Amino acid sequence: EIPSGATATQILFAGCRFTLAGILAIIIGSVLNHRILVLKKISWGKIAKLCMLQTVAQYLFFYIGLANTSGVKASIIEGVNVFISILVASLIFHQERLTTRKMAGFAGVVLVNITGGIDMAFTFTGDGFIVLSTIAYAFSSVMIKRYSQGENPVTLSGYQFVLGGLIMVICGLLMGGRLEVITPAGIAMLLYLAVISAVAYSLWGILLKYNPVSRVTVFGFMNPVFGVILS
Repeated sequence: EIPSGATATQILFAGCRFTLAGILAIIIGSVLNHRILVLKKISWGKIAKLCMLQTVAQYLFFYIGLANTSGVKASIIEGVNVFISILVASLIFHQERLTTRKMAGFAGVVLVNITGGIDMAFTFTGDGFIVLSTIAYAFSSVMIKRYSQGENPVTLSGYQFVLGGLIMVICGLLMGGRLEVITPAGIAMLLYLAVISAVAYSLWGILLKYNPVSRVTVFGFMNPVFGVILS
């Protein structure tokens, strides 16, 4: 029973979800690897950077931005995150080449959205925050690829979720968020969302370790398709 406009409570709930997701990712990864996934001391700095981008910045900007813009505009802006990831990987981290085909795909997405008849008015705390969310997502994807070369991707996902989730819980509480209605169905939903995050982001990290960023992130275009099918 969290209202759509209760941004602080949504952030608090998301923090609980991601903290639990991190714990589950570490447990599942430990079982699959037949050993407890312990983070190296030198990796805590990487975890701090990763959690601030992948969990804290991405979702704080997303929830606040969503409260100040329409869902349609937010989804359109989020759809460009694939190409922001490619640009970051190519131009800043030089992990792959920026080809004409990749830029043609970006132009296609922009063209479709411009001709979609949406309101083009821009608000910084709304549309701007959604843009910042996609940028945080892009940098986190590239950093996962870099860091996973020397660390287990599941370990990275698990520990960054725990740390990032706890930071979001604190932010949600400081912003006035409260989880006042706690029911068995609500706890079951929290567990379901935590498992989804733990499994999805662990697989995401493994894929990014062995594949170019552009080859993996392009599947983000399937999110709306599966959203419609599951709905």
